[in-house]
Amino acid sequence: MSTDTTPRLITAEELAKLMQVSERTLWRLLSGGKVPQPVRIGRNTRWRLAEVTEWIERGCPIGK
Repeated sequence: MSTDTTPRLITAEELAKLMQVSERTLWRLLSGGKVPQPVRIGRNTRWRLAEVTEWIERGCPIGK
């Protein structure tokens, strides 16, 4: 039995679909500090799925 503890990362496209907004709106929300901060890996921007899911379940609060 193997347990993978690597956090699942999602793209901006996947997060926008999860939030039911356009990618453009997602980037606007990010620049306004209204969504969780992403992880930058090189030129790629990703979000931790567990963090985003928890944030959505709490009603998408702004700020920490």
